[in-house]
Order: sequence, then C-alpha cells, then structure tokens
Amino acid sequence: MTPDLTAPKLETPDAFYADLLAAHEDLSKAESDAYNARLILLMANHIADANVLRELLDAAKRK
Repeated sequence: MTPDLTAPKLETPDAFYADLLAAHEDLSKAESDAYNARLILLMANHIADANVLRELLDAAKRK
C-alpha cells in the first residue's frame, strides 16, 4: 500500500509555512520562481530516491 503523500508529517507546519513566506519577501516574481526551483532541486537531492520523487510528481499533479 502506498503511503498518503499528503498526510501531515511536519511537527510545526505553520512555522515552516511562515519561514517559506519570509524567504519570498522582497523577491520579484522571477526571483521567487527561481528560488522555488532551487528549493525543489535541493529537496529532490535530499530525498534522493527516484521512485519517491516520481510519486511526489504524480501527487502534485492531482488536485
């Protein structure tokens, strides 16, 4: 059985969200998009499991 990839796992999700918003403060749209791209690549590198990454790509497509 595939685990629910959208189930909350962060201890303090609101704090992470606040940090994420703060990281985008004073960035233009282009800078924000570039920041998000770098962040995604860093997280993918940290996860380092191609199967998990594919599952996450698929999960992100679902609404």
